[in-house]
Amino acid sequence: MDLGLKGRVALVMGASRGLGRAIAVALAREGARVAIASRSGEKLGEAAAEIGEAARPFVADASDLDRLAALPGEVAAAVGPVEILVTNTGGPPFGGPLDHDLYQWETAYRSLVLAPRVLAGAVLPGMRERGWGRIVNVGSSSTREPIPGLNLSNAHRMAAVGFLKTLSREVAADGITVNTVATGRFGTERLADANGSLEAAEEAAKHEVPAARLGRPEEYGDLVAFLCSEPAAYITGTVIPIDGGLLHSA
Repeated sequence: MDLGLKGRVALVMGASRGLGRAIAVALAREGARVAIASRSGEKLGEAAAEIGEAARPFVADASDLDRLAALPGEVAAAVGPVEILVTNTGGPPFGGPLDHDLYQWETAYRSLVLAPRVLAGAVLPGMRERGWGRIVNVGSSSTREPIPGLNLSNAHRMAAVGFLKTLSREVAADGITVNTVATGRFGTERLADANGSLEAAEEAAKHEVPAARLGRPEEYGDLVAFLCSEPAAYITGTVIPIDGGLLHSA
């Protein structure tokens, strides 16, 4: 299937490793020119080397909202106007409902809610003018079923979905789609940290995930690439789980 992404300019946040990196790889494979952003210049360099000439690295910390506001302009000057935005700002610290102080709550809010808001605000005027755009938010299955021990993620990712759903209705007639992917368990460093090791996470998945395995990052990248495609133009305002059947709700 031709996804119609050849020559499109994508900005992928958190693209130096894990799911963000897999998304960038998938978009580049489909012919997109990919601006990859992360706070780690060293890891960005490694990711850019893997992706090849289609990738251009930009150092940016998701907690620096002024930096995020300027980033799409820098991408436009170096690569071209951003037509695809993937908001992927990582996960906050683990813990229960009362385990974090208010500073940690505010930090998680900046990363998971305000960062996507700032980035979307920066790219939408150009998308509307051109009559085409794709915004995909890397979310969590916690927006459907709260996950024990991930209170900050549970709370703030739901807030992000509320914002993005509202936004999707306002820009749909402009040829812009806005979707969230509800992420299940994937073989990433964060999941390894949560379980003590990736091997432990794999073992737990055998018993707890109906598919009896962890998801592969490349499977995630393929889904996001499709949501950014021409054939996906009528999919918007949705939260799409990719979790091997982990969610109990429909």
